[in-house]
Formats: sequence, C-alpha cells, structure tokens
Amino acid sequence: MKFPNKDEAVPRGTKPGYDANNPLLRVIHEIEQIALAAGRGHYLADSLQYLYPFRKLTLYRTSDSSEEEQPLYQDNKNDFQKQNIAEFQLGDFYLTRGYAHAGDWTGSFLKICYRGTPGTELGKKTAGDPGPFINAWVKIGGAISNPFLKLPLNPSSGCYETELWSFNGDNLRALLGGKGKAALDAGLIQQRPDLVSGALADFEGPGVDQKRDDLNRSRAPWLTFDEVPNHTMHPIRPLRVELAFASADLSQWDSQGGRNYRVEFDMLLRGWKNFMGCGVSANPHGGVGFLEYRNLLSNYFDYEKRRREVLGGDWRNELGRDLIPGNFDAHTMRVAPLPDEGGPTGVKVTSSKRETFMAVDYMDLHILQPDCGIGIHRHRDNQEAFLMMRGKGLMLVGDWAEFEHRDRAFELRTMKPGDITICKTGQLHALFNSMDEECLLFMFGGYD
Repeated sequence: MKFPNKDEAVPRGTKPGYDANNPLLRVIHEIEQIALAAGRGHYLADSLQYLYPFRKLTLYRTSDSSEEEQPLYQDNKNDFQKQNIAEFQLGDFYLTRGYAHAGDWTGSFLKICYRGTPGTELGKKTAGDPGPFINAWVKIGGAISNPFLKLPLNPSSGCYETELWSFNGDNLRALLGGKGKAALDAGLIQQRPDLVSGALADFEGPGVDQKRDDLNRSRAPWLTFDEVPNHTMHPIRPLRVELAFASADLSQWDSQGGRNYRVEFDMLLRGWKNFMGCGVSANPHGGVGFLEYRNLLSNYFDYEKRRREVLGGDWRNELGRDLIPGNFDAHTMRVAPLPDEGGPTGVKVTSSKRETFMAVDYMDLHILQPDCGIGIHRHRDNQEAFLMMRGKGLMLVGDWAEFEHRDRAFELRTMKPGDITICKTGQLHALFNSMDEECLLFMFGGYD
C-alpha cells in the first residue's frame, strides 16, 4: 500500500468551503457529460457504473489538526477521524459499464474513453496530435485485446472512445436506430464478445426467478459466486481492467512507464440482486412456514467457504478490516466517561494486522432531500454501511491510498431500496440524491 504524498493536504489554517467548486458536484458533472454511443433507449440507466481514476487528492485537515499535521497521529474520535476532500485531479481516461439493449438482446457493455488533447499524456508526447484514433491494449478480466483496440476520435465529445458490446450475432446494425448505426460504422460501438460477456438474463428476469424457485422447492441453495464467473456485470465478483494507450502510429505510449493502468469495478454493494447466495429455511428458528433469505455478507456458511476456495491466497473475508500502523485496535476500544473528554479510545497497532469482524458503535437514519449529497470524505479507522430504504442515490467509493494491484479511482453506482454498501477503513465515500423525491438511508459504523 502506497500512501499519498504529504502535499496532498490543504495548508494550515485553510477554512473549508463547500458551496463553490464542490468536489461531489464536480464528479456528478463529469457523469452528466457522458454521451453514450447509441440512443438513450438502448441502455438500462440504473445499471450504469462509472470508474474515474485520479492523479491527485487534496484533503482538508481533521478537526484536531491545529498541532498535528499527520492524520496517523490525530485522535479526535468525536469527529470520527473524518477528512473531507478539498480538491482532486482526474486522470486521462475513464470507464463506464452497464447493460445495453438491442431488439430482444440485453447484455453487457464497457465504454473506454481517453480524454482529448492537449492536456493528456499522449497529447504532450505528440504535440497535441496523437492521430485520428488512438490504440489501446486492454485486459478485461482474463481476456486480452488482440490486436490493439482502435479508439476513434469522437468529434461530438472531443474524446477518443469506444463501447465494447457483448452482442454475439450478425444483425446488430439492423437493431439500432440512426445514432447507433452511425456509431457502429464509426467504430464508437464495437462487437467484442471475446472481451465483454454476459447477458442480463443470467442474473435477472423470469428465468432466474424460476431457477431460484425450483432450487427452493428442492431445498437447495443458489450460490451466485459460481454463476457465469466471467460475466462483465457480475453482481458480486470484481472486474479488473488493465489498459495502456498509444498514438495512431504506435510511436508514443501512455502506460505508466510500462506498468499499465490497473483499475477495478469493486464496490462492495449487495442487495436483492447482488447477493452471495439464497435459499429457504423451513420453520425458521423454531417458527412456522418458510423464510426465503439472501445472504449478502458473512464470515461463515458455505458461501464464504466457496469464495475462499476460489480466491486462495487473495482471499479476505469481506466483513474484516486491514489495519495499518496508527489504526485503533478494536479489541482494546473503550468509551470515554464523558463525551467531551475525547482523546484516544484504545490502543493503536504498530504493524499491519487483520481483524476478521465488524463492530458497530453508531446507527443513524438519514433523509436526503432532492439534490442533497453527503460529500466525499474518509475516516481513518471506521468502516461504515449504507442501506438504502427508499428512493435512489448515486454512491461513490474510492481508495485514499494506492494498492499494489490497482490505481486510485472514484467508482460510482446507483443504489436502490434494499441495496447495502460497505465502505472499508480509510475508503473515500459519498452519496448523492439526484432524484426529485426524498432518499431514506440507514447508516451504521464503528471504530473497527
């Protein structure tokens, strides 16, 4: 894990200002600028998910930072050790994935967009002219593009972009409207079932309902972790994407010095459609009738056992927490006699440690009015869970520090009633209500 540079903090004495150039609204504005290649009716809006890598992140200091500059040593737990974002700088590309629709087909797609010149790395290396298109080496899950993908310059957006559709037939053009036909002809839509795979019917719809009912009748559980494991829109498996970009003549590259860009769609979001497994329980806990359940997260049962078998050495139980030096050890937590006494509430670890549980210290009900948003922030020690009860919201999570296997990025998805998102220790998070009705949210968390 690589931590941000010391300069990724505002100068001492800077007063927060959120009513101008708000970071959350800037991210929302980025999403609003996305123009998908086909007509609006060819996409399932609530399925769209966004990934924005960023280069730089500037954080406001915590409330007890008048003397101590490093969050590692700041101990005001009354403020949940919170840090809000002051500024950020996005990278040169972004990704969008979701479900596209054409005729009777509804399947996965992935949009790759590289921003226009001259400010990008390729723009700097080519005097502002990478060519009429750029090349992209892409690895999506285990599938690698061969040959390179061509990302044509879209004159409407000024970006180099394309959408990879999982459509596996010879009549896609006939199923598209005028805008979609033009996009297909221009290379802004490409049929690449070798790179992108999976249909909506694999996890939603009458066929899935029938399968679940049949399994319930036979008292057999359904484990979704093993269902279509290479699905680009798999409800619980992460999707890793590795990329490198080159000018049209392949003479100049933007590949992080040969390391490549490595990002993941990996938001820990579960709910009625995103679950580890489901089944029925007769006479639940000595009661009557049949209880149908969906297991979202657990440290036990066969669902977690199967994850562990598949992931091997990469396995981490999803309710656990990775501690770094400076984090409080949940085993030593204590409550101060009086709320205003503040100060340390436990013992800090001095080396990396893994806790296999999630403790809860507080629970809140939130009402977000239309166009209200919880800003982008992080907590040094807390894990938090957000359960959507009514309405819809756009959830944002992201890494504060850079992991060895992935670059820092903002990931955004739509949360609907019954969805729950877990924000891990130190992870950036925010929630925005873009609907014209109230959003009701249950939130809980703790210093674990």
